[in-house]
Amino acid sequence: MPALVSRGRGRRTINEINMVPFIDVMLVLLIIFMVTAPLITPSMIDLPSVGKAAKQPDQVIQIVLGKDDSIAMKVQDKSTSLGLKDIAGAVKQAQSGAANSAVVISADKNIKYESVVKVMDTLQRAGVQRVGLSVQLAN
Repeated sequence: MPALVSRGRGRRTINEINMVPFIDVMLVLLIIFMVTAPLITPSMIDLPSVGKAAKQPDQVIQIVLGKDDSIAMKVQDKSTSLGLKDIAGAVKQAQSGAANSAVVISADKNIKYESVVKVMDTLQRAGVQRVGLSVQLAN
C-alpha cells in the first residue's frame, strides 16, 4: 500500500519503490555464491578420442545410402545394390571371409536421419559388431 504524504493542500501518494530490501537480498546472494564457488570441484569427463583402435580392420564394408533411399554395399571396389531386408545377410556373408572387418555407413547429407537409423538397427539386430558412420571433414 503506498504511503501517504501531507504537503500543504492535500494528501498525495508516493509512487517510489523501496530498493533497500532488494539490495540487501542481492548482497546476501552474492556472498553465498562467493563462499560456495571455490568449494565446487569441476568434474572430469572421459571422452573417447579418434585413432585409439587396437588394430586396423582387415576389411571395410561400406553401406552407401543414396538420395533416393537406394542402398548399395561396397566390398573391395565391388558394388552391390540391396534392399533393407537383404543388408544383414549380405554383410554377414561378406564378413565371413575376414575375421576383423568393420562396417561403415555413408549417407547423403540430404537423406532422412530415420533411414540411417533403420540401417544401423538392422545391422545391430543381425549381430554386426563394428558399425560406424562416415563423415566428410570440413577444410
